[in-house]
Amino acid sequence: MDRRRFLELSTAAALTPVAACTTRLPGVAGRPAGVGRAGQEPARARLRDLGLAVGELPTGPLNAITDIPGLLVGHTTLIRGPACTGVTAVLPHGGDLVREPVAAADFNLNGNGEFTGLGPVRRTGYLAAPILLTDTGSVGVAYGAALGHMLAAPTPPHASPLRPEPVVGETWGDFLHDTGGRHLGPAHVAAALQGAAGGPVGEGSVGGGTAMRAFRFKAGMGTASRQVEIEGRDWAVGVLVQANCGRRRQLTVLGAPVGRRIDDLLPRRGSGTAGPAAEGNSLLAVVATDAPLSPLQLGWLGKRAALGMARTGATSTHGSGDLIIALSTGARGPVRRARQVERVPSDRVDPLLLGAVEATEEAVLNSLTAAATTTGRDGNTIYALPLDRLVEAVRRHRGSR
Repeated sequence: MDRRRFLELSTAAALTPVAACTTRLPGVAGRPAGVGRAGQEPARARLRDLGLAVGELPTGPLNAITDIPGLLVGHTTLIRGPACTGVTAVLPHGGDLVREPVAAADFNLNGNGEFTGLGPVRRTGYLAAPILLTDTGSVGVAYGAALGHMLAAPTPPHASPLRPEPVVGETWGDFLHDTGGRHLGPAHVAAALQGAAGGPVGEGSVGGGTAMRAFRFKAGMGTASRQVEIEGRDWAVGVLVQANCGRRRQLTVLGAPVGRRIDDLLPRRGSGTAGPAAEGNSLLAVVATDAPLSPLQLGWLGKRAALGMARTGATSTHGSGDLIIALSTGARGPVRRARQVERVPSDRVDPLLLGAVEATEEAVLNSLTAAATTTGRDGNTIYALPLDRLVEAVRRHRGSR
């Protein structure tokens, strides 16, 4: 069932539960993937743990979007019966977002998907609400629960001239997840919002990325960051992605044609359904920086996330929902009175643009290396990218040059 057909049938009865969703060695919410157990596949890791480094810029201390001071991320992962989903919350800071919004802009590379709640951002250039990333069937509940969270805050959204709304993005995870069942509830969303924190960020099969795949391998959430210096001052750029994009033969890691060299381990349908496994199409990205940028400059930053995706080999297909929001915590403050914000000069932003490219590329690859083999609804299985074969493919490529 494609996305359009699902939306037409969104009021239909939930699909019959058939199989539980099981993830082998999942990443744990709040930290990277853990250590393997005897008899199971090898432990998952981040790309740099494998000795593979992307780009030329240094990473932040955590190599995560939470290297932006004050930015918070929370995951709720729901694996129960035919449900294989979750939600990821991003808060630009832990203060009063309505009173202290941040500058923001979005970029729609290809819009066969949804990033709802962007109207106020496009109209004003400010973000004064949480960002939620989830599956296609859970946009409504995520929006409603996040709005309830905002209404319960000390400053309700209607008290601001911005009239902010929650920003909710989705990608299509129906191969592993019973999308029509809409299993995610308000309590799951509230838990992600209330549990949002700084520090290491869970990657792979967690939160909104629980059911997602990229290049026909298991993927999901990924993050990375870069540090740059502009006119003697240090700034950071961080990216969080929900990766659900790419064809197998496109996968490229540090220039190596990894997808062509690992052409087995394709998604496998269980006995309950028929037909080929759907390709991954979409990418959601949150790009954040503490550099004081205007909404116009943040639009430039968001576009560079698309270049980072392209460096992994993925293309934005006709069926893709490649949607990006960029924000600056360095341009934070009240909007009811005039205020002076020192901006990075436009002819000095190139290091930040490069940082967004490199961090997005690495975040997509981290989503792959952290995610474990997962079996979901109807016994459908998406296999993890084999890390030993990944490293060997890159080494062979380097040796052939």
